[in-house]
Amino acid sequence: MRDPSQYPALWLPHGSPPTLSTLILLLLLCGYAHSQCKILRCNAEYVSSTLSLRGGGSPGALRGGGGGRDGGVGSSGLCRALRSYALCTRRTARTCRGDLAFHSAVHGIEDLMIQHNCSRQGPTAPPPPRGPALPGAGPVRSSGPALAGASPALSSGSTAPDPCDYEGRFSRLHGRPPGFLHCAAFGDPHVRSFHHHFHTCRVQGAWPLLDNDFLFVQATSSPVASGANATTTRKLTIIFKNMQECIDQKVYQAEVDNLPAAFEDGSINGGARPGGSSLSIRTAKPGSHVEIQAAYIGTTIIIRQTAGQLSFSIKVAEDVARAFSAEQDLQLCVGGCPPSQRLSRSECNHPGAITIDTARQLCKEGLPVEDAYFHSCVFDVLISGDPNFTVAAQAALEDARAFLPDLEKLHLFPSDAGVPLSSATLPAPLLSGLLVLLLCIQ
Repeated sequence: MRDPSQYPALWLPHGSPPTLSTLILLLLLCGYAHSQCKILRCNAEYVSSTLSLRGGGSPGALRGGGGGRDGGVGSSGLCRALRSYALCTRRTARTCRGDLAFHSAVHGIEDLMIQHNCSRQGPTAPPPPRGPALPGAGPVRSSGPALAGASPALSSGSTAPDPCDYEGRFSRLHGRPPGFLHCAAFGDPHVRSFHHHFHTCRVQGAWPLLDNDFLFVQATSSPVASGANATTTRKLTIIFKNMQECIDQKVYQAEVDNLPAAFEDGSINGGARPGGSSLSIRTAKPGSHVEIQAAYIGTTIIIRQTAGQLSFSIKVAEDVARAFSAEQDLQLCVGGCPPSQRLSRSECNHPGAITIDTARQLCKEGLPVEDAYFHSCVFDVLISGDPNFTVAAQAALEDARAFLPDLEKLHLFPSDAGVPLSSATLPAPLLSGLLVLLLCIQ
């Protein structure tokens, strides 16, 4: 049986047949659904309701199991989600007649309910929330439901800040600009965490880069070459969660050779809510560079494709990055790669198509400073044998230059241990992955 982590966007339980995983994935990709058919909304709500059921031991797997009707904690949660999914499809059945995605969903739900011994009658998953309060908010205003709240100055009659403009709202309420953090994943892959640790990771399969109250980002990787321990990112899934008056939940999914300029439902903004324009997507370079602006949470994301791999880079407000619970502790942008997933010295083999001297020369042309990005470039060119990998490191450095609030942190070296944001919420990794990387290429 294949590892469930190979079906990252589905979060199905251990032992799920590949055919069912493929079925649900096809549903999520069905952007051609009829405009009146709400099956895409049903799909998105199902994905959202199963996010919390992912198991810690195997990314992409659901917790629990157990026998009996709706048996086990994980199975019980899945059954509730499936009953809600079925109810959603029944409500949209009339407008979805003849829609392939709709009929595939109906059959897929039935198969999954049988497989997990789910009763057709029983509790359903709670409806999608309007979303958590926006970060960086003050006390709640007295006149109706509000996202941002008001400071004493606002209560005296001044104009309220736009609740879907995070930077403007934060500055107005706190009298200072907000703080921002930067994370990136590129190449084979190398992860720069929020607190400036730099790791080279194995992470084959699906792993979360971010998992907080506002945003979920998952990268799926496979070996860069046959027999290689290093991997490259082949798919990125990003979920912007419901946010009160600002946006509907939106899902963006990119794969190698397929960087769409729209969300899964075909839209290019946050939907019909008053602040829908606070989430937007644009193509900077068709097929190789997409940018997503989420002004309502002070976030900018860049996705690139170079040399047959995807790169991810983010600038995010500190409040947003810290908005997660203890159950959401596995985030590569927060804690870096787990020690078991960092490449060791003995595992740094390469085909030998390009020598170290040649790789260094190629990387030096665009990366004159021999920092973490330079050494990552050398590593990638050696492992892949592809000189085009130099572009990934160069682009990552340029993104860091644009996103980092403190440019003194732009260049990282082996002696830079990095300081965690908070010992309580952002534990420091046990080992500098960069030191391992340097040992690998010497």
